[in-house]
Amino acid sequence: MNQESQIKEVLTRGVENIYPSGQALEKKLKSGQKIRLYCGYDPTAPTLHIGHAITIRKLAQFQALGHEVIFLLGDFTGLIGDPTDKSKTRPKLTREQLLKNSTNYKKLASKILSFSGKNPAKILYNSQWGDKLSFRGLIEIASNFTAQQTIARDMFKKRIQQGKDLYLHEFLYPLAQAYDSVAMDVDLEIGGNDQMFNMLAGRTLMKKMKNKEKFVLTTKLLVDPSGQKMGKTEGKMVTLDAPANEMFGQIMSWSDEIIALGLELCTDMPIEEVNQIIQQIKQDKMNPRDAKARLAREIVTIHYSKPSAIKAEKEFNRVFKDKEKPSQIPTYKLAAKKYSILDLLVQTKLAPSKAEAKRLIEQGGVKIDNKTIKDWQKEITTKAGLIIQVGKRKFARIKT
Repeated sequence: MNQESQIKEVLTRGVENIYPSGQALEKKLKSGQKIRLYCGYDPTAPTLHIGHAITIRKLAQFQALGHEVIFLLGDFTGLIGDPTDKSKTRPKLTREQLLKNSTNYKKLASKILSFSGKNPAKILYNSQWGDKLSFRGLIEIASNFTAQQTIARDMFKKRIQQGKDLYLHEFLYPLAQAYDSVAMDVDLEIGGNDQMFNMLAGRTLMKKMKNKEKFVLTTKLLVDPSGQKMGKTEGKMVTLDAPANEMFGQIMSWSDEIIALGLELCTDMPIEEVNQIIQQIKQDKMNPRDAKARLAREIVTIHYSKPSAIKAEKEFNRVFKDKEKPSQIPTYKLAAKKYSILDLLVQTKLAPSKAEAKRLIEQGGVKIDNKTIKDWQKEITTKAGLIIQVGKRKFARIKT
């Protein structure tokens, strides 16, 4: 792919909006001038997920064009907690919790983004400048925005209408993120389309504090048919550290409506091939299941390897197509005695809590040796070889 085609790809594939315009950013890129860009990731969870991979992929596309890429860890902004799309205040995390959560971020991101070589991506922490910001400095930053601008956000309006608490520190989050752009003196910020308000705040602040234009590129969001993000808050995330088999199975559980977005946002397949597959599905020339399997293979290959993807697909077909047990089932050693079914599910890590175990049973999602358990108060006598199944993908074998 020549440079002109690369520029077209980076400005169109998976892109929702570009500010002030795509034409202006295209002109900048074609001028030959190298730009500095970034995307921020608040380490509010101990892993990155498939939604993060979309913006990491966009950073990698700019890196391939020779531009300076910053992978920013929000160990300062994470102390506030991004209120974007949140119906309630985020729980507060300590600096120690945030840093611990970020331990594997570089390793997971390096499957897509290069942190070595001729043009390595840089990792920065926004506590480097956030911790040094004085109260006077905060007042100066805040003077560039109006209360009306902030209160106009849909999520804040909804909370007020619903009588829910809206804390002052949540108003400061867009200002803190905006200051990141000023502190790093960037030319471009990348983020999901749900981050548009925060990123445009940075654009405003750059103009007022540095008299500099900052471009903003928002990516499309990986959403289900109802418009819900496939993220951690929504409980639908595919984590980038999930085992290959689990990652493949989770993607195969996605609805058919997500296939087109998944191929565009989560793979490196040529966009022409992506469009061809989408057309074949629409014309009933391709089974959506086959397209989804291709999507799953591509994603697992990126985050693991091609052999791992092939192996994961074989295992998936073995369990779901051929209705056989997985070739490898986690084994738990338990004494041969009676257990409450709720305790048994928690001890075998098939449910995180008794409450969740009860919910799974009531939904008919639990089997013991292929028999569905309907009574959450049932007691089970364990024996060697007993197999417990939750849903379609989770199994445990008892060893006494």
